[in-house]
Amino acid sequence: MASKLTEVLQEWETLEKDFQQLQETQRLYMQKLDEVSKLQSSFTASITHQRKCLKDMSQSLKTCTKGLTEEETKCVEEIKGHLRERPAIFLQMEAFLPKKNGLYLNLVLGNVNINLLSKQLKSAYKDEYEKFKLYVTVILLLLGFVCQFLVTYRFVDALLNFLLVWYYCTLTIRESILISNGSRIKGWWVFHHYISAFLSGVMLTWPDGELYQMFRNQFLAYCLYQSLVQFLQYYYQSGCLYRLKALGERHNMDLTVEGFQSWMWRGLTFLLPFLFFGHFWQLFNGISLFRMAQLPECKEWQVSMCGICFLILFTGNFFTTLAVVRHKLKNKSHGKRKSP
Repeated sequence: MASKLTEVLQEWETLEKDFQQLQETQRLYMQKLDEVSKLQSSFTASITHQRKCLKDMSQSLKTCTKGLTEEETKCVEEIKGHLRERPAIFLQMEAFLPKKNGLYLNLVLGNVNINLLSKQLKSAYKDEYEKFKLYVTVILLLLGFVCQFLVTYRFVDALLNFLLVWYYCTLTIRESILISNGSRIKGWWVFHHYISAFLSGVMLTWPDGELYQMFRNQFLAYCLYQSLVQFLQYYYQSGCLYRLKALGERHNMDLTVEGFQSWMWRGLTFLLPFLFFGHFWQLFNGISLFRMAQLPECKEWQVSMCGICFLILFTGNFFTTLAVVRHKLKNKSHGKRKSP
């Protein structure tokens, strides 16, 4: 019994030493956190000061461009070149500093710091975002198949629409966080998810009835097709991004998106027909809904509202994709003319 007590006391002494070491580590950790916080504030203030000085310098250079010698003119042009480069460098520096959220994130999350302060954390969050899109796309594909071919209950349809609302709302939040951390997704492909979330919400509130049943199969078939295309996009785009990042031609925080991007041009462009077919299906949905809205039995406001949303999606998707393809073809032909 005495030997057992001796073992317990020795173990306690070891634990006590470990605990004291743990307290010392915690004290050091808090001290470093305080130092990092002060360094961040100082770093942010220095960048702000540099921006102000560069702005003043730019204004000063405009006033002293006359009567300069060739050497002085060369010096001024060199300074102007540096002034043009600095904003991009400052943006890279600020990618690892806390900053204020935009209006949308402030409304959703409040004034919390969502900046990930290491490349590993940024990359891990981006990869988790990509997996989230893939997993939900598979679930939407399966649920859409069930609604289209196995059951016809309005409750299951509502479950699909609710999942779409949640999915697109979650995407808008996650994409806003990714943009704050250096991702380059912007323009129409961000706004697209806001419209899609609103459209799914309107579909969710559309009461069951004759008009809903008229549009139901067309909408479910469209959802199935969109999920299949998104599934293809994920694997094709992720493969393209992997190769381009390995070659150092793409940013590590670049994402797969619901659409055609110029960096996808390398390799097969087999996605384009699928994308354009989906765009024209959106146009077809919009036209069908506006025709339904002209029927005398149409009393639901959801019919016209969904029609407007589908037309907005078609217009944005079609012309954005067309602009990317046109830009890429133009650059390609320009490159051929330059080559010997």
